[in-house]
Amino acid sequence: MSINSILHSAISGLSASQAGMQTVSTNIANVGTVGYARQTVSQSASVTGGAVNGVVVGEPSRVADKFLETAVYQRAGSAGAAEATANYLDRLQALLGAPSAESGLSSRLSAISSSISEVTGLQGSPEAVALFTGNIQDSIDTLNGLRDDVANLQGDVDSEVADTVTRANELLKKIHGLNAEVARLQGQGMGTSGPADERMNALQELSGLIAVSVREQPDGRVTIDTASGQVLLDRRLRQLSYADSGIAGAQSSYSTIDIRFAGDDGVSGASTGTRIESASVGGKLGGLLDMRDRVLPGFSEQLGQVFTGLAQTLNAVSNAGTTVPAPQVLNGQANGLIGSDRIGFTGKATFAVVSADGTLVAKTTVDFDALGSAATVDDAVAAINAGLGAAGSASFSNGVLSIGAASSANGIAIAQDTASPSDRAGVGFSQFFGLNNLVRSETSALVPSGFIAGDATGFSAGQTSQVMLRGANGSILASQTLTAAAGDTWGDMVNQLNSGDLAAYGTFALDDKGRIAFTPKAGSTGATISVPADNTTRYGTSLSFSALSGLTGAASGLSTAQVPADFLNNTARVPLALLQADAAVGDKAIGAGDIRNANAFVDALLATADFGKDGKATVVQFANRLLGNVGAQASLAQTTADNTSARLTDATTRRDSYSGVNIDEELAHMVVLQNSYSAAARVITTASKMYDALLDMV
Repeated sequence: MSINSILHSAISGLSASQAGMQTVSTNIANVGTVGYARQTVSQSASVTGGAVNGVVVGEPSRVADKFLETAVYQRAGSAGAAEATANYLDRLQALLGAPSAESGLSSRLSAISSSISEVTGLQGSPEAVALFTGNIQDSIDTLNGLRDDVANLQGDVDSEVADTVTRANELLKKIHGLNAEVARLQGQGMGTSGPADERMNALQELSGLIAVSVREQPDGRVTIDTASGQVLLDRRLRQLSYADSGIAGAQSSYSTIDIRFAGDDGVSGASTGTRIESASVGGKLGGLLDMRDRVLPGFSEQLGQVFTGLAQTLNAVSNAGTTVPAPQVLNGQANGLIGSDRIGFTGKATFAVVSADGTLVAKTTVDFDALGSAATVDDAVAAINAGLGAAGSASFSNGVLSIGAASSANGIAIAQDTASPSDRAGVGFSQFFGLNNLVRSETSALVPSGFIAGDATGFSAGQTSQVMLRGANGSILASQTLTAAAGDTWGDMVNQLNSGDLAAYGTFALDDKGRIAFTPKAGSTGATISVPADNTTRYGTSLSFSALSGLTGAASGLSTAQVPADFLNNTARVPLALLQADAAVGDKAIGAGDIRNANAFVDALLATADFGKDGKATVVQFANRLLGNVGAQASLAQTTADNTSARLTDATTRRDSYSGVNIDEELAHMVVLQNSYSAAARVITTASKMYDALLDMV
């Protein structure tokens, strides 16, 4: 080997040691930098003419394992979804308060039972009666307060959806730019560590927002797909487009998140034809969509169910009773019927006019079976008027029934026949028309409709209702717009539902109470129905398809519910007495101090109520079950969040253990490089002396 070759080899060794020490210095300087992957310098022998004459030093390269990085991305998506769910369920649970709190829903509902028990124990004390009606109103206020709180929470979730979409777009734009930089550097044979590290950090943050699949391409770029298969980034940038309504609170439906092509500057262009519309997207965004579209609306609907059960339970007893003295006029509320509608009642009800001291002035018992199946509401009104004669009269106007005594000194009382009580859809005549309701609502009849397939819908031609079906994960499975036509019946409406887009997921049918029930198919278990848009009204009675069909608890009438002011302000107006239906004219039909109906309130609140698709339970049991479910979900969500966070930490630790900087290793490597540098320097010194010796010889 010539002296020149020795010198060249030593100089290349010196350069290699310098490059290695520079890389080690960079690694040590970034020991605390999050997401930094340590660098290493590649070295290879320099061969010329078959002989090794030094070392070739390459560009510094990242030390990274793509499989470990992929594991971090996958677990970040799970952790993001779990954290979002746990956070909002915890907030929902906080809104409900402690189970033992006096202001909580369970306590307010239990207070109704306790106060009516006090009424019976204190023989109708006005103070106890006032406490009873006040507790009912407090329970309604609590339900409405929770409904409003959940609506606000739903609005917060939607705002965070918009913020998450904005941040995801920023990260996609950033990754797209880093892709171009990595590809440029790799194409020029230069090191890509800086932009590649920055891209990895951006990918990890993005994967926490949206569950993604990341694939590395030969030119150094990465492509990104969502967990459900939509392309977010390849060689062309895409951006998410979400039309945030800007409305605070809950909405019946929200716009989908459209995926659009975008320029390098991030400005969105044409739609790709794909969109994000359910929690299947995963990540924080998926968790938020699940809360907004499934969990919180489901809870609101259950609150409506609690109210419906409470109102029907109280009104059933209230309408079976009367007061002393009886009110001169009983005014009902709209239930969707008009005078020409089929009355649809079986059994009997007694209508009586009584004096202020409870003496029976006149009475009539209407046998609805005897009226015939073709009898109308007008026929029933005529039968009441014929039976009461000059002592009292009934009228039916704008869908509201009123019955009054002719003399201001008398009052009206109604009683069910003990052997054959009047019945339509499981409720009596007085309750069906809301004549003596303890709980009223302007937007709901508070009773099942009792319609059968042959009854006219009563909607004007062209009026529409949108019925939407969401899957168990909150995704929209199908949506169908029902359009009313002249002469439509409820059977036609059910047939329209069963022949449209929703029919692929289940069947619709009228139950024995006139409610439209949805039975999902095996593959659609857990699917829920909502009515996000409805402009129908039955014969101008202000009651819509959603209010009459019973498809959703969102139309329960809770928002406008209240105990009427005359019940709250006048304890004597609460019907604690019962009409003696078999009393003869001139005899006492209502006794002073009669509080037998107070016992009926106690019994009714302890009995089970029909919650439709949610089964039967007492009102308190149903409410406790609802609140308990929220607590269980919140606890499970927190456990899941803790587990997914631990798994993410483990994956991150494994990745960083492989690619991160270890000070001890770097310092040991530095010692080796320093020794190599010294050895190369000594070779150069020796070669220099050899040159000097050669020159001296010459």
